[in-house]
Amino acid sequence: MEYVSPEGLRLDGRRPMEMRQLRAEIGAVAKADGSALFEMGNTKVIAAVYGPREVQNRSQQISDQALVHCEYSMANFSTGDRKRKPKGDRRSTEISLVIRQTMEACILTHLMPRSQIDIFVQVLQADGGTRSACINAATLALADAGIPMRDIVTSCSAGYLNSTPLLDLNYVEDGGGGPDVTVGILPKLDKVTLLQVAVKFLNQAVRNH
Repeated sequence: MEYVSPEGLRLDGRRPMEMRQLRAEIGAVAKADGSALFEMGNTKVIAAVYGPREVQNRSQQISDQALVHCEYSMANFSTGDRKRKPKGDRRSTEISLVIRQTMEACILTHLMPRSQIDIFVQVLQADGGTRSACINAATLALADAGIPMRDIVTSCSAGYLNSTPLLDLNYVEDGGGGPDVTVGILPKLDKVTLLQVAVKFLNQAVRNH
């Protein structure tokens, strides 16, 4: 399958190094302390943040920093696959961990000891790049909640198909079988907080604080 035409255009009309259109809305969930709706092309996610607040399970309380909890999920209507996926499946657990670790790298948790920050992220519509979209939504929701952070995290993916590097993969490109990488950075600090590489069936996640 040809992912880039002889004219240099991808299936959705973009150039290889062109991102999809971005759209963000703050305060999308009225009862949350902070929230954001974020779109990358046809991928749409919503994030809600609650806290800092009292730790619900005292045994998990940390004396010198805040406890960060993250829960990722996909709405049953988010993809063309109508099969109901069980809550807490392996992929959801893994992505929840990736988002939590990425957010922990930017939140000033030491300023909020013995407290808890809950981050809930749900994919409303999936068309590739959901991991990056969730990270971008989560960081905007944290900012909306007034959570102190070192910097705002920004995330995007890139891949390599038919000897051509492509930025911000959509669903069709993501399923093309080529290697891809998802990166999260703190732009002002010039620091990488997430580097996740996928090469066909080999997945390797690397975190750098």
